[in-house]
Amino acid sequence: MPLSPTGPIVEPAARAGRGVGAFNVIQLEHAEALITGAERARAPVILQISQNCVRYHGALEPIGAATLALARRASVPVAVHLDHAEELALVREAVALGFSSVMFDASALDYRDNVAATAEVASFCHEHGVFVEAELGEVGGKDGVHAPGARTDPDEARSFVEATGVDALAVAVGSSHAMLTRDAALDFELISRLRDAVPVPLVLHGSSGVPEKDLTTAVEHGMTKVNIATHLNKAFTAAVRAHLSANPSTVDTRKYFAAGREAVAAETEKLLGVLGAAP
Repeated sequence: MPLSPTGPIVEPAARAGRGVGAFNVIQLEHAEALITGAERARAPVILQISQNCVRYHGALEPIGAATLALARRASVPVAVHLDHAEELALVREAVALGFSSVMFDASALDYRDNVAATAEVASFCHEHGVFVEAELGEVGGKDGVHAPGARTDPDEARSFVEATGVDALAVAVGSSHAMLTRDAALDFELISRLRDAVPVPLVLHGSSGVPEKDLTTAVEHGMTKVNIATHLNKAFTAAVRAHLSANPSTVDTRKYFAAGREAVAAETEKLLGVLGAAP
């Protein structure tokens, strides 16, 4: 199947009230696992490569090109997305490589500067047929708008989308990045208000800390793209630890990476079911 653009995955899902899983790639095994899980669920999926992942690998092209190659071989629609990019140069590189969407993160800036920077990125990306996600920030730091106490104002969100021309908006409704426990309390009433106010699909970041039943409810109230990374990393790491504990003499990395890959594939299949991602 040819590489899928992000828009034809996210926009029909938003109209139909379905969720879309957007899961982070760190190593090649993650990309393989996410695609395997999506194929088992018979659902589309978005593979995300973050700016932090690029820093880990030292460059975007090697991990990006490998992920794109895997996406092209999948039997379900798979899009490849640049996540939390803060640098225009990295956005340009991702577009040149063939990524079909980018999330530009200027949420640490004040509102006016965020609008200006995001509008510039959106204009560039749209010239190349690339889908753009952004977030409206009030709180600086790693979590940006996704600090636990932050909330997105629906009127400001609508104005931000109109001013920037972005195709999807990440909103603050109670989740937070890098949570290891699943006890985040989402504001479902606010999600509904945002859905009614904002003319583009909504995105939930920090979804690893949200209980599964609440992810389903969030989609029912209007959330579309759901980003999950830490939860899948926990599954990968737990499987590797279990394999090495049971097989302490193992030195072949393929043995324990295979265990981690299968754990992520199984969890991906389950999460796509939770999100109602299959058409």
